[in-house]
Amino acid sequence: MAPMTSTTGTTGTPPSSGLAPEIAARLKRSADGLLPAIAQQYDTGEVLMLGWMDDEALHRTLTTGRCTYWSRSRQEYWVKGDTSGHFQWVKSVALDCDADTVLVKVDQVGAACHTGDRTCFDADVLHRDGAGSGVPSSDQ
Repeated sequence: MAPMTSTTGTTGTPPSSGLAPEIAARLKRSADGLLPAIAQQYDTGEVLMLGWMDDEALHRTLTTGRCTYWSRSRQEYWVKGDTSGHFQWVKSVALDCDADTVLVKVDQVGAACHTGDRTCFDADVLHRDGAGSGVPSSDQ
């Protein structure tokens, strides 16, 4: 099932989604019908990953208590943890001020990144306060 797009690419309610109409009407989606979804550890504030949701993925996330994403490469829904065992248990879901991004606060079990790292932002730090120009050097 492909993500549903609206005629304008920014708002509208895809007909096949179970998402509440009052929520769907507020969303500003990309041209392909998706919203970026930032997963954050609920108790530490650690940013874990970025995934993509269409209306149905958001609906499933809100109603099941587990993060469901839309895979742009595989063109299918995936529930975090179904194959890896690294579950994301939903604590809260918030829409940003522009209504074009969701923040999902989760209790992450295991690694959030497909590489096995705790977060998707562990491996390639471009700048760290006091570390100089931000240009990577061979000794970092």
